[in-house]
Amino acid sequence: MTNSVSYRLHDAAASIWEACLKHPFVTGIGDGTLAVEKFQHFMLQDYLYLFDYARVFALGVVKARAPELMRTFAANVDAILGGEMKIHRAYMKRLGITEEQVFAVKPALDNLSYTNYMLSVASSGSPMEIVASILACSWSYAEIGQALATIPGAAEHPFYGEWIQGYAAEEYAATNQALIELMDSLAANATEEQIAYLTEVFVNCSRYELGFWDMSWEMRT
Repeated sequence: MTNSVSYRLHDAAASIWEACLKHPFVTGIGDGTLAVEKFQHFMLQDYLYLFDYARVFALGVVKARAPELMRTFAANVDAILGGEMKIHRAYMKRLGITEEQVFAVKPALDNLSYTNYMLSVASSGSPMEIVASILACSWSYAEIGQALATIPGAAEHPFYGEWIQGYAAEEYAATNQALIELMDSLAANATEEQIAYLTEVFVNCSRYELGFWDMSWEMRT
């Protein structure tokens, strides 16, 4: 693990992820003090984000040559559209928001910038670069979910508990672990030059993740 490409990517983004964990939006979910309107703004933007995130995986289906890799990317598209969005839809129901209302919302500039960057990397790159652009989001949410779940009572919070449980769940951890292993498999014969670019992509996406928390906290549009 310590010499794997995924470990090197994780190590390069460690300080950014630490800032994500300490972000007032994230700590507000953990201690239950986050204002509901900030969370609503985040959920609406994140719901829109996930459609583009699924499109990045879909480009993996297009770029993959091996049928098994195509199936892996396709399964992830299905997991996002049918699985991860369940958390969002449950909160939409609680907050009284319909999917039609979600699509009346414009993506915030931070959101557009992030998704356009991932789609650009995916359009010009191979499956290896596609996974590097995807992994920062998946892995950081797994770590945030697990960290918040260790706070006494956080996962049982009447409002934010469901979100924490979703990202701390074994199923989410397993999906993320499969992406880590896919990253290492695809990059097994990568040159140092290629790894440097993968690192740049991963770190940039991690910076976008931190920016997404800022955007949500400040309710920027």
